[in-house]
Amino acid sequence: MVALDIDGTLLDEAGVMPDHIKESVSRVLDAGVPVVLSTGRGWYATEPVFEALGLPPGPSVCSNGAVLVTYPPFELVEVATFDPEKVIRHVHALSPNARIAVEVIGKGFRLNKLFPNGDLAGQMTIETIDELCAEPASRVIVRDPDVASEEFLTLADDLGMHGVSYAVGWSNWLDIAPEGINKAQGLEKVCAPLGIKAEDVLAIGDGYNDIEMLAWAGRGVAMGQAADGVKVHADTVTGTFFEGGTSQELRRWF
Repeated sequence: MVALDIDGTLLDEAGVMPDHIKESVSRVLDAGVPVVLSTGRGWYATEPVFEALGLPPGPSVCSNGAVLVTYPPFELVEVATFDPEKVIRHVHALSPNARIAVEVIGKGFRLNKLFPNGDLAGQMTIETIDELCAEPASRVIVRDPDVASEEFLTLADDLGMHGVSYAVGWSNWLDIAPEGINKAQGLEKVCAPLGIKAEDVLAIGDGYNDIEMLAWAGRGVAMGQAADGVKVHADTVTGTFFEGGTSQELRRWF
């Protein structure tokens, strides 16, 4: 199996997928090897990428492993949730100006204030902090583009709450999920019924939320632009996105 992150692996910062990536993924499919998207994106923002690649019906790992779907037709296979109240109130107390969003699977987000343009996709519903806390969540996103990255990382460190998992993303972005939920855990659930072992998975990614996946896969490949803290968990490092690193790795085998 080939497991692929999306942003920074298949798409550039503008959300554009180069033709060489489509061609490389087609080679994998032509060889009869399943391709699974494994992403921090919710399904709403994952579906267009699934379609652009021309993937056959099959599973996707979304929301950093909290949401497993099959498509087409769309079927919600599994959702992991947690009570977000403590972490939302803690974040809001530490950083009152932070943007906080709770994913609404397949539709969009409930949030206390709008995120910068292009950050999120789907329907956006503005709610109070109390309303955001009221329902179980599969994923909470914290975003504060107005503070220095060092200050935001301090916020992430200061949270330190039990019962949830944290994944620091690009540009002052923090994903919060149920404890023990990550891309590797999601991929394990995809592989099990297919009889695929971790050692037979090639995974490519570039973010901190890819660390568990890269360490778990038989061949974990970090993109060239990944931070050193990500690369150290990979088996190897390919070129950067703009050097065609994803296609370099896929063409090595297919």
